[in-house]
Amino acid sequence: MTIYLTIAVIILIFVVIFQISKASEYVSTLKGDEVSRKQNNKINGFLMVVFLVLGLVGVWYCNHVLFDRTLLAHDSASVEGARVDSMLWVTLAVTGIVFLATQIVLFWFAFKYQEKENRKVFYFPHSNALEVLWTVVPAITLTVLVVIGLRNWFLFTGAPPQNAMQVEVTGKQFGWIFRYPGKDGAFGKKYYKNIDPASNTIGLIWDDQLTHDDVVTEQTMYIVKGKPVKLIIGSRDVIHDVGLSHFRLKMDAVPGIPTTLWFTPKYTTAEMKEITGNPNFVYEISCDQMCGNGHYSMKGIIEVVSQEDYDLWMAKQKPYYLSAFPDKDPENAKPAPAVAVKSTSNAEIEKPVKL
Repeated sequence: MTIYLTIAVIILIFVVIFQISKASEYVSTLKGDEVSRKQNNKINGFLMVVFLVLGLVGVWYCNHVLFDRTLLAHDSASVEGARVDSMLWVTLAVTGIVFLATQIVLFWFAFKYQEKENRKVFYFPHSNALEVLWTVVPAITLTVLVVIGLRNWFLFTGAPPQNAMQVEVTGKQFGWIFRYPGKDGAFGKKYYKNIDPASNTIGLIWDDQLTHDDVVTEQTMYIVKGKPVKLIIGSRDVIHDVGLSHFRLKMDAVPGIPTTLWFTPKYTTAEMKEITGNPNFVYEISCDQMCGNGHYSMKGIIEVVSQEDYDLWMAKQKPYYLSAFPDKDPENAKPAPAVAVKSTSNAEIEKPVKL
């Protein structure tokens, strides 16, 4: 019902505009084109000022009402993401000043310099000084912004601190697979032809001993507050994109070409629930690259916990190798058969020995 009502309102608005334009044409015919044009010119000049005021008020009101629904209402959940916030605020300040200045001048000039009887048009074809001004200043400003962005990019994608944990992130249609190194601290090798959706979702090479203690989970990734984490990102089908909006970072997941990204979480999931005032808050990992019909549903969860909680969670995880080969799991080993022992009666023990 709401859709039909919306369509009806839109059609009604177009009809009203059409009728007003037709009525304006009739009035122009009756008054004469010259008189009508001058009157319309004054009306349009006045409407330009009205539109400017209403537009600026609308921008302020939308920001006032909707700002709390944006990510900028809370600071970045990662130490490195704070750099992105800072860069974004600088960009918004620069572009905001330019936007306000140009729009005010644009609409005010349309009103101030409208056609009048005693005013002649002044043609100003060229000025070298102005050309240099509006070419050099934007070029320098944009260069500074690009340099700041490149410095941050090289930080995020460069070598992480020595104490960083590692998590491998693999995108698939339409979900996420996470792999953690075992006690040896190293990932085993994998090969895409070994992928089996049932028993080997990322194609681990079982002959490599390093794979035997790797832990593999899906949809939920566990990381530690205050500890840098390096993500080794890939895809097993099409191009995806690891979107970490709360941490202000993202990186493409490309088949056959591993990419990396690292950051340091600032708040646990429990702390962010208190900061945001949302008891249902979760850190999300989204796919920011159109990847197929189910793209909209490709959502993962990131649980940021303390080191103690992470160690407890990891201790409960079973290596993926044992899930693929249950017969090699010590917990599934059959107990040894009991050996029957013949008891000896007291009478036999106390029977005297004949000499």
